[in-house]
Amino acid sequence: MRGTLVIYRRELAGLFLAPLGWVLLFLALFANGLFVYLLLDATRGDVGTVLRSALGGGTLFWALLVFLPPLLAMRMMAEESRTGTLEYLLTAPVSDGAVVVGKWLAATTFLGLLWGAVPVYGVLFQLQGASPDWGAVLASWLGAVLASGLFMSLGLLAATLSATPLLAAFLAFVACLGWLLLPTFGGQLLTAATGLLQGTSLAEVALPFLRSSLEGMDVLRHFHYSWRIGVLDTAEVAFFLSWPVLFLFITVRLLEARRWRG
Repeated sequence: MRGTLVIYRRELAGLFLAPLGWVLLFLALFANGLFVYLLLDATRGDVGTVLRSALGGGTLFWALLVFLPPLLAMRMMAEESRTGTLEYLLTAPVSDGAVVVGKWLAATTFLGLLWGAVPVYGVLFQLQGASPDWGAVLASWLGAVLASGLFMSLGLLAATLSATPLLAAFLAFVACLGWLLLPTFGGQLLTAATGLLQGTSLAEVALPFLRSSLEGMDVLRHFHYSWRIGVLDTAEVAFFLSWPVLFLFITVRLLEARRWRG
């Protein structure tokens, strides 16, 4: 797509030049560093468990993935829409797809650099004589980047629905949190529904299909059975890339509709 690299460099530079980017980076790195320190003490120096927990095995990682993409998406979509910068980009000699993909790549790179602090901890541990399993660490880092791309694409989609920054951030937060929790709570509802509808055609056909669909959307399940244990599975790569493609495609169509409404 024409202009993707230009948009990517513009957005990445904007993240590191804007106060919001540095504030988010500082808070996330501080929280992650404190988490690593406390977990290192709790596990009595088990660096493998510590590093895997910091890259998808702990609650803090997923909490950051629920909060950070909405804030980045708010800045990239709603804030630029409010100031008129987004409309300028949409009328520039670059495609709408280049604008969306460039923003997504920049935000994902930003988050990837944030998670890159964890392998640095691994280097420090190795210098102290506690060598981690680098295959598992690097696989977990790659999984963290791909998961960040998935949540970032969902955040951009939700933030595109509103030109009001706070509302856009809220919509993106609800979308990210809902995507994370839906398989768990949806599965519980389906279990309850199976007991109520037992013996009916609905329970035999529709409920298994819905359960299979929820399992296919379960990002935690896909992450923990691949990246967290250091397995590079092409099926999981496809999972973490196919959903962002869908969300980015819908985002482009929403921007095109906005331009035509103009």
